[in-house]
Amino acid sequence: MKRNIITIAALLCLLSPLSFAKPLKVFILTGQSNMEGPASISTFDYIGDDPATAPLLKRMRGADGNPTVAEGAWISYLTGAEGNNFELQGKLTAGYGSMWGQEPTKPGTNIGPEFTFGLTMDAALGEPVLIIKAAWGGLTLNTNFRPPSAGPYALPKQTLELWAQYPQGAHGVPPAADREKWHADRLAATGVYYRLMMEHVKKVLSNPGRVYPAYDPEQGFELAGFAWLQGWNDMCDTDTYPNRHQADGYDEYSRLMACFIRDVRKDLAAPKMPFVIGVIGVGGDQANTETINIRKAMAAPASMPEFKGNVAAVETAPFWSSELSAIADKHDQVQAMRSAIDHKHKDSANAGGRMTDEQKNEFMKKFESDLISPAEATMWKRGASNFGFHYLGCAKTFALMGKAFAEANLKMISKP
Repeated sequence: MKRNIITIAALLCLLSPLSFAKPLKVFILTGQSNMEGPASISTFDYIGDDPATAPLLKRMRGADGNPTVAEGAWISYLTGAEGNNFELQGKLTAGYGSMWGQEPTKPGTNIGPEFTFGLTMDAALGEPVLIIKAAWGGLTLNTNFRPPSAGPYALPKQTLELWAQYPQGAHGVPPAADREKWHADRLAATGVYYRLMMEHVKKVLSNPGRVYPAYDPEQGFELAGFAWLQGWNDMCDTDTYPNRHQADGYDEYSRLMACFIRDVRKDLAAPKMPFVIGVIGVGGDQANTETINIRKAMAAPASMPEFKGNVAAVETAPFWSSELSAIADKHDQVQAMRSAIDHKHKDSANAGGRMTDEQKNEFMKKFESDLISPAEATMWKRGASNFGFHYLGCAKTFALMGKAFAEANLKMISKP
């Protein structure tokens, strides 16, 4: 009987929770300025104004009113500028967003999708997660993030024809004398940020315990997802996409995105790693033709047979704040009027410069107050902190994005 008791005790030791420890789930987030995260923490209150998102705000704030510090999520974040990058790391909380002009030794005052992405994963999985984030502003997929298998950058036929038509330069075309340097600069920039991203990911994975102190090497890790949020600079690149006003004008973006997914998986030896494409949503349902066209191109790889079930495209247009956008349009009108007044435009109240500085100030004060109501001014202050191409710096928008990216990733993880 005593021998049986000893045997059972030994089995219980072998079958302890530690023996069933799962690999640490690792998620990679990368892209340009909107993945950096330009939404100020000061706009959190706006999330609570909407009954539909008020519960999300409760998850983002602790009982003390400060941003939540995740119990089970850690982050390593590489950002900055080429040649001057820095890493922030620690338990996930608000502040791992855009760091421009902020102290590079601690989290700042902005968020991107990473905050609610991590909170959602932490709540859903009930086990530790590690987020590796690498993001920088003003980058393209066609050049800066260009994946190795995409081949060298080359101007499309239509752009070359346009350049030949304007040897002296015009309409955004560089003069012939500057073209050699233009090409050299492109060549030097090609793939730089793809390599920086990959180097950072591999550095963190070489020693996860540096970021997540409780990491057990015997437990190992699992690359459980990758989220991509980018697109603005490609959308505006008329050299690479000369036919962007046409439905197929961004087909090259789709090819590059597919190459990027394949290369990331190959370089990380994770052939089926779930991949989420955040589809640009600036402008919401009132977006211009170019935005609509690149949205289709961004989402297209998710429909490719080779990516069925392990690549998802998440539309971010539904998270665009139409009410803040309407106020932004009014701010643009105020700026246009101020410019007309300052430049003494013939159709303005200051035609010929007949107004004194005091009159100009009074005129603009009244113009703005007549156009933007006190309620709208309050709403703007609560909800917006940046420009339109940064989703107005609205924390509600970025919180919904991060949550949606995580949920799409979780669906792919749950599939057999």
